Amino acid sequence: MKMFSFFQRPFRYEFFNAAIILILCNTGVFLIFAIGPDRMQYRMLETFALIPGLIKSGSVWQLVTYMFLHWDISHLFFNMLGLFFFGVQVERHMGSREFLLFYFVCGFAAGLFSFAAYVFSGAYGVVLIGASGAIYGVLLAFAAFFPRADIYVFGIIPVRAPILVLIYAGIEIFSQMRGSRSGVAHLTHLAGFAAAYVYLLLRYRINAIKAFFGR
Repeated sequence: MKMFSFFQRPFRYEFFNAAIILILCNTGVFLIFAIGPDRMQYRMLETFALIPGLIKSGSVWQLVTYMFLHWDISHLFFNMLGLFFFGVQVERHMGSREFLLFYFVCGFAAGLFSFAAYVFSGAYGVVLIGASGAIYGVLLAFAAFFPRADIYVFGIIPVRAPILVLIYAGIEIFSQMRGSRSGVAHLTHLAGFAAAYVYLLLRYRINAIKAFFGR
């Protein structure tokens, strides 16, 4: 009971647009990465991307920094679109401090799972970047908190939030699998979902699966 009490200890509620700050940070890093010379891009990937062999050698910060790099504009756009539409609402519900903890826990857990999967498969030189693992956690939280919310696509067509979340998740999975040669990276998204599920269960006593299906 004491352990669960510790996990459920709330933060003082604050709202300071953490989701928007994350979008600006990701966009800024992408611009530096995109316009920089090849040598700079290589150095940024070597330093901040999730590379299993380098993490085993001590570059453990990559389990967090990989979330701020993206391969191209479409990779960045879809992740930031999800963070804007879903993350802002989740942040308002949780509070900014809780949201930041949630976001980074999901991203870290997704990165750690990916690292373990790559090491197990012997793919030490794989380069993994992107905020998808954290974004998938945000998507699950949105569906759990607002399972009956309607979102108006193009301002006209009402779509139930869980359905739109699934559509967005499908687009992200398809996009990630197209850009991945290893066939393992898409598991990062599932790890983000799993981390969010456990987080909501421990911190909020919300079973996201039951909430998602209205039980």
